[in-house]
Amino acid sequence: MSPKPLRAVCVAAVLVVAGPVPGAGAEPGLPEGESVGVLLTRLQGLYQKAEEATEAYNATDVALRAGQAEERLRAAELGKARTELDSERAVAGRLAREQYQGGQGLSPYARMLLAGNPQAALDQRRLAAREGARRAGVLARLARWEKKADALAVRAREALDARQTLAAQQKLHRDEVAAQLKEVERVLAALTPDQLTRLGAQEAQNTAVAQRSLVDSGRLPTRTGTPTAAGGAALTYAAAQIGKPYVWGAEGPGSFDCSGLTSQAWAHAGRAIPRTSQEQWAQLPKVPLDQLRPGDLVVYFPKATHVGLYVGDGKVIQAPRPGAVVKVSPIAANPLLGAVRPDPDGAPLAEFTPPALPEAPAAQAGDDTGYSAEEAPTEEATSAR
Repeated sequence: MSPKPLRAVCVAAVLVVAGPVPGAGAEPGLPEGESVGVLLTRLQGLYQKAEEATEAYNATDVALRAGQAEERLRAAELGKARTELDSERAVAGRLAREQYQGGQGLSPYARMLLAGNPQAALDQRRLAAREGARRAGVLARLARWEKKADALAVRAREALDARQTLAAQQKLHRDEVAAQLKEVERVLAALTPDQLTRLGAQEAQNTAVAQRSLVDSGRLPTRTGTPTAAGGAALTYAAAQIGKPYVWGAEGPGSFDCSGLTSQAWAHAGRAIPRTSQEQWAQLPKVPLDQLRPGDLVVYFPKATHVGLYVGDGKVIQAPRPGAVVKVSPIAANPLLGAVRPDPDGAPLAEFTPPALPEAPAAQAGDDTGYSAEEAPTEEATSAR
């Protein structure tokens, strides 16, 4: 199935960096009493909620994959335990038959008494003792495997129940994303191209103001340093994805969401990091903004629901939102939470040649026709972009 395009999503961004324009009033065609600035803020809020739901979906997806792996492991262990149990039952059954058949004649003690040779009697006694120990061992193993099989059956059932619970949670998150995006589509469908253009202009102005404020604050590095070897590889990978569409829940190769891009970039650099932006923020070492180096991850919003990869010179590569493409953006394009470093022990390279980026504005704007996003575009469509 090919994806459905969002209607004119191109310039109504998720860049929550400022509120409505002071003094702006309602405009023709806009919802009653709503200015461009107010509308932009509302759209930004809808996109942010959609991204929160996306990252919740991603977290559930990670847990679901782990649960499926756990379920397969438990099933394999249970199968092995049942095989061993069947084997021990077969041995126990054979011993029971032998004992029954032996019971039709003289008992081992009677045979010992009737033996003419004392040594033969002792041998018979040792054999009887050995046979008794063997039977006891079989019964003990049978009891152990029965107990183990019962315990594994319980754990396998628990793993199945957990997977079913996660699958239900995943559906709830999927429905939440879809609901938020439908609301965005509804709002955008009521706007004219001119109004969309003014939304884009307001967004760009807000971003520029936020970027100047951040640069003037001195919180960013005074110069762009060099990455580590792994950081350089992650940056090179991310740069190669510029222009590919944002699709929520996607982690390549044809499309990405924000944390799908950063996790895959570092995976291709040989270092596994958490899948979601929240876990990247929670688990990776924090780094001050003024010590940023290329390849570090910049995390946004109070709930850590968005992430980009630092390029240097106050810019990040990010998969911004549904309806946009992977692009280069000012680091202040979203409200900053902080930064983390996937390779804190790595040594910066003595020299590094940054990957070639598309010329502005292509790298910074890109094709924002967008996707309403239940699945990635086909490889053919991606290659043609």
